[in-house]
Order: sequence, then C-alpha cells, then structure tokens
Amino acid sequence: MHDTKVDVVGIGNAIVDVLANCKEEDLARLNLVKNSMTLIDADTADSLYEQMGPGLEMSGGSAGNTMAGIAALGGKGAYIGKIRDDQLGQVFSHDIRAIGVTFNSTPATEGSPTARCLIFVTPDGHRTMNTFLGACTELGPEDIDEDLIKSAKLTYLEGYLWDRPEAKEAFIKAAKVAHEAGRQVSISLSDAFCVDRHRESFRDLVHHHIDVLFANEDEIKSLYEVETFEEALAEVRKHCKVAALTRSEKGAVIVSDDELYEISAEPVARVVDTTGAGDLFASGFLYGYTKGHDLATCGQLGAICAGEVISHMGARPVADLKELVEKAV
Repeated sequence: MHDTKVDVVGIGNAIVDVLANCKEEDLARLNLVKNSMTLIDADTADSLYEQMGPGLEMSGGSAGNTMAGIAALGGKGAYIGKIRDDQLGQVFSHDIRAIGVTFNSTPATEGSPTARCLIFVTPDGHRTMNTFLGACTELGPEDIDEDLIKSAKLTYLEGYLWDRPEAKEAFIKAAKVAHEAGRQVSISLSDAFCVDRHRESFRDLVHHHIDVLFANEDEIKSLYEVETFEEALAEVRKHCKVAALTRSEKGAVIVSDDELYEISAEPVARVVDTTGAGDLFASGFLYGYTKGHDLATCGQLGAICAGEVISHMGARPVADLKELVEKAV
C-alpha cells in the first residue's frame, strides 16, 4: 500500500483558456456566432489567435477547474493531461502549477498542438468560445502515471475525454490501478450529449469502476434513459457507492446505499456566469470527502464553492474558498 501524498488526482482535457475583450463588430468580422461554443480545427485556431487582442491566458478544462478549486481549499491536488511542447503547453504547465496543483505530465514532442479555447468577451460580458481540442484528445494509457494514481486517495475522471478509444483505455487503466491500491475512483459525466453518444460504455464504466459519481439532472436521466429525476435516483444508488447529483437552482441530492441528503443551492446575490458551477461543486465535495467529512457536509461544501464561481465571470474561484467554507466544517 502506497502512502497517500495526494488527496485527488484529476485526469482531463488540458486546455488553455485565452480570453480577450472584443467589440460586437469584431464577432461579425470574424464570422463568430455570439454566445456559442464551436469546435474548430488547428488552422482556424491559429488564425483566430493571431487576430485576438491582448488577453489573459490560463490553464482550463473541466477537471482542471476542479483541481484548482481543491487547491484553493487547501487540498493536495495533482493533474494528468496531454499537452504539446509548445508555447501554450508551457502556459498550461506554469499556470496549473502556480495555483498549487502538481502537474508532471511529459509534453508530447509530436502530434497535435496544445488545446486551447479562444474566448471573445463582448462589452456586455457575454463570451463566445472557439475550442480546438488538439493534443488533449491524444491522451492514452501510456500517459497514466501509476505511482501518482496509487499515491492519491481518489482519482477523478473528466467525462468529456470519453470520446476516443485510447482515452477509454486510459480511464480503465487508471481505475484498475487505483482500486488495486485500495483507492477510490470518481467521474463527472460532463455533458448529456456525451452520455447520449456513449451510454452503454458509460454505464459499464459507472457500474464496474466508479465509487463517486457526479452528474446533473439531464446527464443522470440520459444515463438510465428515464423520464424523471426520481427514477434516475433509484437506479444510480444501486450501482455507485456515492452519487452527487446537481440540479441548478434546486441544489443537489447526495445518495448512497442507505443515505439521501437534499442540499440547498447557496444564495447568490446575482448569477453572473454559470461556467464551472459543476466543476467547483465537485471541488468542494471531493475536498470534504477526502478529508473524511459526512456526505451532507460534502454536499454543502460543494454548494458553497459552486455559489462562489457563478457570482463572477470565469470558471476559477476569486474569493477565498477556505474562508467561505470554514464555518461549514
């Protein structure tokens, strides 16, 4: 049995977020649809990047956001993701390490460049996103650091990665390594459309390899092909040790075999940007879970962190999360 040196290791899409302010006419000139998220190729990414004004470049991605939240809470987090040995790969590495997350993935020397999400922010605060997935889609079993997985209390998987066979193999390998070391495995289903595309393989993963499942209402209903949240709730508790199911303004429901807790959404003066709400809910929950808190407290910590991130632009916390949660624990 390895010593646990890490609370949570996340495996996800290593994406650099590039944010720049723009005018409404810039969107028209670049043929961008306001408020959309569009998948783009490498040439389009290079062209748009060259035409962006001065901006902010920072590590992003769903699991990356969750690990940033865990670090902000004072937890020990690590991250596995595929980057290239290029400028944006250096940006990703430096940024995620600077916020306190261990990142030792070796940059690829060939293949696609580092993934990036080019975000054009108009004066009204709306964001138009253009995502090139690049190197992060090439993550495979060879990228899984077995010693790191063994040293973590829990391994957290990002469902967005599930599209490619190599990523599936990487997830199964990580889960097996974790369980053989007596650790736990968690996943966020990430997106209902992703679940629709891979329902059977997702079910197999959840039923045989996952201890802690994160999903929103649409994702969990899609997974079990049911009409109501209550039906999905009854189904999921048969298969996972713990499920944390978020329901936007309705809060969340946390279930295990014999426990059920309804968690109220944290009051927020004004919802500014819901990007990252699920990611930060997972941060709070997993921080509490790996510190041994009861499930109700874990859910409350998740709600507090989600409430913080939706109160401002961006998917990373800006307030002191430690201070926000200290009363809850």
